[in-house]
Amino acid sequence: MGQRGRKKMSQKQMKEAFVSNLNGTSVLEVTQGLCFPAFCILCRGLLIIFSQQLCSFSHNWKIRFFTDFVVLIVPLVTTLTVLSSFIFLEHLIVIICGAGLFYQIYQRRTCYARVPVQKILEKFLKISLESEYNPAISGYRVINSAFTAVAILAVDFPLFPRKFAKTELYGTGAMDFGVGGFVFGTAMVCLEVRRKYLEGSRLNYLRKSLYSVGPLLFLGIARLVTIKSIGYQEHVSEYGVHWNFFFTIVVVKLIAALLLIIFPLNKSWIVAISITVLYQLTLDFTPLKSLILYGTDGRGTRVGLLNANREGIISTLGYVAIHMAGVQTGLYVLKKRTYIKDWIKVMCCLLLAGISLFISLHIVQVNVEAVSRRMANLAFCIWIVASSLSLLSCLLLSDIILSFAKFLTKGTLVSCSWKLIESPATNKKHSESLVSEAEKKEARLCLITALNRNQLTFFLLSNITTGLINMMVDTLHSSTSWALFVLSSYIFINCLVIYVLNLQGKIIKFW
Repeated sequence: MGQRGRKKMSQKQMKEAFVSNLNGTSVLEVTQGLCFPAFCILCRGLLIIFSQQLCSFSHNWKIRFFTDFVVLIVPLVTTLTVLSSFIFLEHLIVIICGAGLFYQIYQRRTCYARVPVQKILEKFLKISLESEYNPAISGYRVINSAFTAVAILAVDFPLFPRKFAKTELYGTGAMDFGVGGFVFGTAMVCLEVRRKYLEGSRLNYLRKSLYSVGPLLFLGIARLVTIKSIGYQEHVSEYGVHWNFFFTIVVVKLIAALLLIIFPLNKSWIVAISITVLYQLTLDFTPLKSLILYGTDGRGTRVGLLNANREGIISTLGYVAIHMAGVQTGLYVLKKRTYIKDWIKVMCCLLLAGISLFISLHIVQVNVEAVSRRMANLAFCIWIVASSLSLLSCLLLSDIILSFAKFLTKGTLVSCSWKLIESPATNKKHSESLVSEAEKKEARLCLITALNRNQLTFFLLSNITTGLINMMVDTLHSSTSWALFVLSSYIFINCLVIYVLNLQGKIIKFW
């Protein structure tokens, strides 16, 4: 029994070592991989429109699920595994496929068939839009969820490039974007941005904020107890001994709620800059950085609550700054706009802001400090926001191109995209009347909608199945073909569960 225990312990240590002491890859490579799914979403939409033109569009949920899975999820799996060295080629293939589909749609257009291209574009720029939600934000949240779900299991297999795994101290690995991207995405649609928090006293608002983090706190404690009781492998320098992702989200939500009581919503960007700059100055000119890296005794002690969880507790400040930046972005992107030309301006502004932040990131990395997820420092915060804005601009570009394709073909239905109308809706009653049964059915058949509506459920399911697979499969010594089979089966089953929930109209809420 003792020998078996030692063998088990060595396996645990080997798995921990497999994901430790890594340095990441270039910012450009991560950005390319991050924006790739945005163009897959565009191809998926164009494919739906083209099939509707050919009258071969299926409403069978099995066919629709399989199509969405192959077009949206499979490319993400291959990008993070066997085709990781060919990301530029993958971009090229998707762009060529998208261009081919768009050309076929244009040739078969039922609207403006004899009108010159210039006139068509002029009419398109004047078209009005209506949507219950912003498709770019939905796409952002789904891409981040699907990417995280694939990566948390794939990282335990040798076919996952080590450069994409979480970095130890400095660097930008693809997985380093995960938590920061989640915080940013959640902030864009938080209650404060959607103006759905309680009007009235600040005490009521604080009470509601405390109530909303209760389930997350429970999930964090449940994860901690489960991990410790089964002896599951941990990367201690990521959050600490007891801390985890859920505790970070709880603290970020509570601090952000307090800040949004004190400061106006539209000044969130000032709060974000102030926090991250002051935090970086504290790291540089006080012993705080030494505390994060080496503990209070300077030798890496884990004795005491602060020492045991120093990375998770202190890095929360950086995530608060990211959250506030997300709030400001959400206010800007969710602002009501009627015409397509207004959204083209938004796309350009987000792209310019992203490019400006990438330039700032280079300056900060050269003159101040490199990106560090472990500390969530200034460079890390800039990188997360810059990458997020770049992804949002790519998604908006995809949405605009998809809207133009819909504009050329009368009567097409594509879920998770803007609805085109001849004139702006003048009242809420008219707006609601435009939502037909066909559109509701289309939303139920959409994998993007399914993942967006049950994002946290999908994340929890992915974590549970990842743990089960790690306990049953020797991931370290798996062949490429076996690893691909396990990974594909895992993500297929998880997506199918969430898809079936959406088919039945079920949304699992945790608060």
